[in-house]
Amino acid sequence: MTALGTAPAPAGRPGGLVRTVARTHRTALALALLLLAAATTALIWLHSLGDEARAGNSACATPPTDRLPSCAAVEAITVDETYASGLSVIATVLSWAMFPVAAWAGGALIGRELESGTARLAWTQSVTPARWLAAELAVPAALLTAGAGALVAVNVWARGDGNPNLAGDWYYPDVFVSTGPVAVAYALAGLALGALAGLVWRRALPAAGVALAASLLLHGLLERHREDLWPVVTRTEAGGFELPRSALQVSWADSPVNGVPVTRATFHPESHFWPLQYVETGLLLAVAATATAAAFVLLARRLP
Repeated sequence: MTALGTAPAPAGRPGGLVRTVARTHRTALALALLLLAAATTALIWLHSLGDEARAGNSACATPPTDRLPSCAAVEAITVDETYASGLSVIATVLSWAMFPVAAWAGGALIGRELESGTARLAWTQSVTPARWLAAELAVPAALLTAGAGALVAVNVWARGDGNPNLAGDWYYPDVFVSTGPVAVAYALAGLALGALAGLVWRRALPAAGVALAASLLLHGLLERHREDLWPVVTRTEAGGFELPRSALQVSWADSPVNGVPVTRATFHPESHFWPLQYVETGLLLAVAATATAAAFVLLARRLP
């Protein structure tokens, strides 16, 4: 039995129910705060390394930034690799955050409460099912939005000028997700999908598994079709040409026209970063809103 059953919230005090939900899942919330603090600390440290890596602060830099007679190649490589690897790890964590969120929401947040009978006990103590579900979703949603948003902002700051040799190109999947509002939207979508799975299965382990599978499917579909979310730019020229590194190439064709070789390329320039971010964020928030609405409808229909 969780704390929700021993600390009922008065009907006239919505804040009491919110505090009860926070106490019920205080271990998970404390762990999330520790992870957020650790990631923020790591990014601040990486930012200081980034200044050195971008400046080429070693005798091996071109041009060298010191007058030492020896070439400090090992030190230079270590700084660059540490900075790049650190940013890569943080980007991966942000990009895949929706999966543990979905599993936790389906398993512990909703599934376990229904399986143990704690939720039903709360409903008999002046807490309506709709208010119970709203509080169960509102607390983690607010924390996820604040935490993920802050971590994205610090991540963008730590990347400095976004040197692709160190931080990766903007269209790399993990880089794309971890440097914009898409990261927050993925977390909220995972939360909503987990809650819906918990209400459908009403058991912790099956709900966690289904929520995780649904999140994997959603993540895979959007990553696979990301380049289709905004109209591409087409460039056609006689002869050959090269696209800049900052362009996300979608297609490339070389074909003769009247005996003259013609190259045709479709791509997303770097200026498409924000349109793609906004469209994908909108789709994820639509999924989150739909799953949340379905959860409330299902809860109302399954009540005796």
